[in-house]
Amino acid sequence: MTYLLPHTILNAATRFPNREAFRCGGKSLTFNEIAIKVNQLAALLHEIGIQKGDRIGIYLNRSIETAIAIYGIMHAGGIYVPLDAKAPIKRTEFLIKDCGIKILITNNSQRRNVKKIVELDLTLDAIIGVKEAGEVPTFLWEKLEEQPTKFTPPFQILESDVAYMLYTSGSTGNPKGIMHTHASGLAYARLTAELYELKETDVFANHAPIYFDISTLAYFTAPLVGACAVIALDAHIALPASLSQFIEKEKITIWYSVPLALIQMIQQNVLEGKDTSALRWVLYAGEPFPPKYLRQLMTLWSHAKFSNIYGPTELNQCTFYNIPSPPLGDEGIPLGKVWGNTESIVLDENEEEIQIGEGELVVRSATMMKGYWQQPDLTEQSFYRRKNNINTYDVFYRTGDLVRLDEKGILHFKGRKDYQVKIRGHRVELGSIEATMVAHDRVAEAAVFTTRQKEEVLQIEAAVILQPDIKLSIEELFLFLKEKLPIYAIPEKITIVESFPRTGSGKIKRTALKELLST
Repeated sequence: MTYLLPHTILNAATRFPNREAFRCGGKSLTFNEIAIKVNQLAALLHEIGIQKGDRIGIYLNRSIETAIAIYGIMHAGGIYVPLDAKAPIKRTEFLIKDCGIKILITNNSQRRNVKKIVELDLTLDAIIGVKEAGEVPTFLWEKLEEQPTKFTPPFQILESDVAYMLYTSGSTGNPKGIMHTHASGLAYARLTAELYELKETDVFANHAPIYFDISTLAYFTAPLVGACAVIALDAHIALPASLSQFIEKEKITIWYSVPLALIQMIQQNVLEGKDTSALRWVLYAGEPFPPKYLRQLMTLWSHAKFSNIYGPTELNQCTFYNIPSPPLGDEGIPLGKVWGNTESIVLDENEEEIQIGEGELVVRSATMMKGYWQQPDLTEQSFYRRKNNINTYDVFYRTGDLVRLDEKGILHFKGRKDYQVKIRGHRVELGSIEATMVAHDRVAEAAVFTTRQKEEVLQIEAAVILQPDIKLSIEELFLFLKEKLPIYAIPEKITIVESFPRTGSGKIKRTALKELLST
């Protein structure tokens, strides 16, 4: 039998039927209970008319229903597409249209936004989770209880078939869909389980929303090993004190998040006195962890092991560096080495492989994406092909990250090759923000850059040149951006200027512009 992502749940229901699989906000489901609901949701989707490969949107807040939706969609043969319920409606509209989402899975907490989505006339076939939504057929979650508790897809699903799609920003201003297969998702789950020796007695904290690739550790790896995943509520995320209580109360053993979540708890001094003795691993990814904060946390949580994880969404994960002791200085933590079933090479500016030195990191791995949704040219551009000794080609993903490969084979991050940064764990392409700003009819040009403010926090800033003889307030521009961009991509500061410093070829000198605006 072909092993697919849904089998992690279905098999765990046989091995650990009464063990808790997911907890969230006072609700919990055992593996047997969630397996039944996964089967029922898959049956309902089949009843509605889902076909193999149909894209199904998940439009949910942090809740236990997210796990049911993820696995129910994949078990039915569909592709789950997580949507940010807090994103501007126009962004949600774009994603639904871009990948042709057929069915939307939501709940009553999102009914106002769902109504706005329906009014956009996106020709959805059905919505699950609300009582009514205009002309679109709707089904309440209670409808699952009427479905059979066993379901077998009526078509063959292969491990090479797409299982889920995560959207990230695009350099043209439009998001792009990253397609992952059952095989790449399972490879990630298996490699993390092996690397960190994860087991059924572990309790995973799921801090990340489902549209962020970090969430797959809790949703994929935890069920694979038969462990419990605890989904943090929005209330936990919003308040560092609440998050620290969450770690203590839930007896978390495996933590995985962006550094910011941990830094905020340190800054607000809410970890002192908390019983976090259950912690075994503290994993972080998405952006560098300032050594001064990492030093404090590793000293406070000396009983836990720490690991710096690296990998673009296109690769899930590809390198790791288990930190042996609290950093002594302020030098950045290495990316480390690639993990199992993965190969990396570093290319110089002539695309020649180097053994020691700086260049672009390219990686091939079992965890690699299938490609970008309906963007074959972009997919091809993102791959590097190396001819092998059997006269075929090994395909690597171009990370766009510049690294230094040292004498010990350790990788060190040096910066982005292109115009892309990580803000609070979210990948943001500054060109996308510029394109959005220039889309305003009163903006002639825009330059977006990053600065490091107090506490070493990276933030986005921008400068704009207006059209001749036109007035536009900063407040109006912020309102415009709030309709177009996710909150983490909106610049912290915007300055209206008359001109930009430029190179001889007319390119904007962003370094000079930053210096000019900082004086």
